[in-house]
Amino acid sequence: MDPVTIGLIGFVILFSLLALGIPIGAGMALVGFVGVWFITSEVAALTKLAIVPFQVATDYSLAVLPLFLLMAHVVFVTGMGRDLFNLMAKWLGHQPGGVAQAAVAGCAGFAAVSASSIATAATMGLVALPEMKRLKYDPALATGAVAAGGSMGVLIPPSGALIIYGILTETSIGKLFAAGLIPGILEAVFYMVTIYILCTWRPSLGPRGEKATFREKIAAFGSCGEVIALAALVLTGIIVGWFTPTEAGAVGAFGAILFALLRKRLNWEKMKTAVLETLKTTGMIYGILIGAFIFNYFLAPTTIPYVIAESVGGLPLPPMAILGMVLMVFFFLGCFLDVAAMTVLTIPIFFPLITSLGFNPVWFGILFVRMAEIAMITPPIGMNVYVIAGVAPDVPLQTIFKGIVPFVLADFFHVALLLFVPAIVLFLPGLM
Repeated sequence: MDPVTIGLIGFVILFSLLALGIPIGAGMALVGFVGVWFITSEVAALTKLAIVPFQVATDYSLAVLPLFLLMAHVVFVTGMGRDLFNLMAKWLGHQPGGVAQAAVAGCAGFAAVSASSIATAATMGLVALPEMKRLKYDPALATGAVAAGGSMGVLIPPSGALIIYGILTETSIGKLFAAGLIPGILEAVFYMVTIYILCTWRPSLGPRGEKATFREKIAAFGSCGEVIALAALVLTGIIVGWFTPTEAGAVGAFGAILFALLRKRLNWEKMKTAVLETLKTTGMIYGILIGAFIFNYFLAPTTIPYVIAESVGGLPLPPMAILGMVLMVFFFLGCFLDVAAMTVLTIPIFFPLITSLGFNPVWFGILFVRMAEIAMITPPIGMNVYVIAGVAPDVPLQTIFKGIVPFVLADFFHVALLLFVPAIVLFLPGLM
């Protein structure tokens, strides 16, 4: 039996295990272990099974993940997300669909300190949806705006998806963080313009809120100035080289704890919750990475990535057309796989193809994460939609998916802009 056939059988078994509900990390580790045993030897399989978990658990570069997650969970349990929304509501609430715009802007701000799409969507959903309900916003627009805005937690640094991509492809995490900043801001602008257009066309979708005085707008900075300063310090420090991404994670976690203590928002119970949630999330991601690395040791000798690279790269198509095909594959798979599963399953296959075509790996990483963001709000998985459904149980699921449609269209315009104007992505990394 040739290696490619063995690899294809491995993928069939893996997807069958996932369909049965086996965790992605465990499924990849099992298939990878058996595959390495079959292709090479029992000793090689057992060696990988012993070495890989130790390497992942002791890898210094991976420490960036739990540090940023700790920062995110401290910000989450201390209610700093509410302050960000209140600030944006003061400045934007009087515009057409202003509160929905404020929710998107608040999502962007919270994403800069959370590294989590789900945490961003849940936080803004809890604080913004009741206000939009009070102002009689259209339920589809209200829930769709928060679900889409929450997806920015995947792109705006610090981003867990970018960290995993950087680890799998050995791409600089610092450059990936820098590359995600301008596209993340533009994404928020695209969403806010979408809301403005919809609510100008049909004012009943998003009635204007109360207009705050200039003094009230300035005063709103007082409740969340530290969080904004912390996010700016972390991102600026990475871009200008003050500290590495791992050191930035330590600065962010320490700063979040310090500011929460100074604000008297952090007690022992909240700190315990933040640490436990960090450990749970870190354990889950480390489990996925261990499984992915073991599976990759099986995938390499099957030569599947190289066969795909040669086959697709040999098509009589320009490189940009091939890249477009790859992005559409990501969009299709995102309808059935969550972000973590899609990352560890597809990147080892398509990354060699992309590099062989001469594309910048940092630029491709941002494009991939943008497609992963769209997966967060498209059926049938659409994790952010289910998060918002849990926050707003009175809104039917189909209504939320209906509200997502204009934001998905905005997403495709945004992806096209990044695709044809790479300088938007590569400007900041070029300064490093």
